[in-house]
Amino acid sequence: NVEHERKVAIYDIIEDNSFALDGRDDGPYRLTLSLADDRLVFAVATESGTDAPTMFVLSLSPLRRIIKDYMIVCDTYYQAIRTAPPSKIQAIDMGRRGLHDEGSRVLTERLKGKITIDHDTSRRLFTLICALHWKG
Repeated sequence: NVEHERKVAIYDIIEDNSFALDGRDDGPYRLTLSLADDRLVFAVATESGTDAPTMFVLSLSPLRRIIKDYMIVCDTYYQAIRTAPPSKIQAIDMGRRGLHDEGSRVLTERLKGKITIDHDTSRRLFTLICALHWKG
């Protein structure tokens, strides 16, 4: 479920990530993700927290369809693992992974020039954004 994926994504990001503010080298950082006025907000502070966070606000419009499709496929996947044959589960999972990759690619593109992240970090952030959207 989404809650389990959120917990795994948080753990994985804390353990291994590649996250840098473009033009700065004062990391490590503390990242707070939130939704405000149907926008995604990245509040990035230094680990010491002594400075005001740097804020990046992104429209969710480029991600909205991918998030919606991803959530639908995830629901289908979790229903299928209870009763469907392995071949069907594998096919659904391939679709889920494809949407996850597409979402992480769009996220990386939207952050270009602001925040540099690697593929794995982008995937984990996309998972958290889906959880935020689902909770929102």
